[in-house]
Amino acid sequence: MPKYTLSVNGNLLSAEADADTLLLWVLRDHLNLVGTKFGCGMAQCGACTVHVDGQAARSCVLPVSGVGTRKIVTIEGLSSTGDHPLQQAWEELDVAQCGYCQSGQIMSAAVLLKENPHPSDEDIDNAMGGNICRCGTFVRIRKAIHLAAKKNKAK
Repeated sequence: MPKYTLSVNGNLLSAEADADTLLLWVLRDHLNLVGTKFGCGMAQCGACTVHVDGQAARSCVLPVSGVGTRKIVTIEGLSSTGDHPLQQAWEELDVAQCGYCQSGQIMSAAVLLKENPHPSDEDIDNAMGGNICRCGTFVRIRKAIHLAAKKNKAK
């Protein structure tokens, strides 16, 4: 079985896995980074969203052999202390209901705010359209993204 050395959350981590093992399962089952969730397995719901070289990527369809030397960030690596403006906003506005999709929501929102520090409602809706919340917390998610943008501006 091949051994892969991955750059995850600023650390080089090794995992033995078949080449076609999906990044999601390497993160969860081999590296014990369980914040990234399995949702649909078809890159449609966004629960498995991580950053790969700063871009949102669906880890449920990305084989570990396709990662190479690219840098991966999971929800655990967004902020080791939970003080990222998005995490703070999510908590302040009590965004999560069941919480299952929220790590993917936050990871997608982080890329949005990096690329567009002051998004409109339309920008948020467009950027977050690939993330599904079965509980329907979309209004709170949008408010939290606006709050995080304000928090970023205040820094």
